[in-house]
Amino acid sequence: MRRIHRLRNFAVGAAALALFGSAQVGSTDAQSSGQQSFVTTKEGGFLLDGKPFRVAGVNNHYLTFGSSGEVTRVLDDATAMGANVVRTFLQPVIGSLDGRVPTIWNSKSTADSSNLGTKGIYMMSLDPTTNRMVPNDGPDGLQKVDYLIAEAAKRKLKLILAFVDFWAYTGGAQQMNAWYGSSDKYTFFAADPRTRRDYKEWVRHVLSRVNTITGVRYSDDPTIFAWDLANEPDIHPIPLLHDWVSEMSAYVKSLAPKQLVTTGHGNMDQKLADMNIPSVDFGTWHGYPSYAKMSHSDFDARIREYCAIGRNIGKPVILEEFGIPRSDADQANAYGTWLNTIAASDCGGWVVWRLTSTQDSGLYPEDDYDKFDIHNDGSPAWQALRDAALKLQ
Repeated sequence: MRRIHRLRNFAVGAAALALFGSAQVGSTDAQSSGQQSFVTTKEGGFLLDGKPFRVAGVNNHYLTFGSSGEVTRVLDDATAMGANVVRTFLQPVIGSLDGRVPTIWNSKSTADSSNLGTKGIYMMSLDPTTNRMVPNDGPDGLQKVDYLIAEAAKRKLKLILAFVDFWAYTGGAQQMNAWYGSSDKYTFFAADPRTRRDYKEWVRHVLSRVNTITGVRYSDDPTIFAWDLANEPDIHPIPLLHDWVSEMSAYVKSLAPKQLVTTGHGNMDQKLADMNIPSVDFGTWHGYPSYAKMSHSDFDARIREYCAIGRNIGKPVILEEFGIPRSDADQANAYGTWLNTIAASDCGGWVVWRLTSTQDSGLYPEDDYDKFDIHNDGSPAWQALRDAALKLQ
């Protein structure tokens, strides 16, 4: 499902961004990322070092633009929960540096990181002279991702990285549309040859990047468990979606054959049809029963249905985003029930939306709209997730 209901109406915080120090290139042998193995797939499941690997994961949306302390606190809390996978998006995306092509979202916000105060960080922009995408390799750009990968490797956490967010909260694919004057959310990005070109150039740049901290090329780094083509690429019409996924997933596989590729699609309505594309290694779906007007038991039945689809196709399936608002008195019990169903169904695993940790202000971010945030606070919801994660180890 689309993320249009999330990340809205948050309170503005005052935390300042602690910029990372200048990174230095290190030898591959000295880095923990060089000591890990790649996750693979076989007969409908994941394998790591020849053993079954079940995903117990967390989403966090600010890991590519938060301060170093905010990033490490999230990774430490993920470890404390027993998670083995962390998912995030390569963001933000802006207009042009000279302002000739406007940025369509509030990149000047002074909010805390969780509430989309990005403090000048951006991953790519448009050069209006050449009308082409320009990546940002600096300390206010992809060096932030270098740091995330290096710190995840230290904790033996795997990463799912989405090449771009489809939604406009920090620019995403919608900003790339706006580079060429389009406000069409659902078709332009996949249909226009310029955005298709820009996307592929971005993918190639990211996968060929050598981490300035670890010295490891992104496409050779086993810390990266998988690439989402995008976060929730809600492309229409459906034949266009499948054409785009087929081309782009094959392109990623050609550049990063050691790593897994998936779509990142919400798939609540598509019933994992994109899993049939040969270059898609596993299926993803995103579920929020309170938005879909589903009961907890109905959602549990949907979990069983999607796990069965994966078994029939012969590929793993991950419930890649899901959440229950803390205002739901049955939150912890529902989490426990659903995740027990995934464990018992031999499904690929789950990645909860979303783990947030204290901001540089020392406070947890406010989440008074969706109320999906999970904290390392010993709450019943935290304990239910921790218990479920430990069961998959």
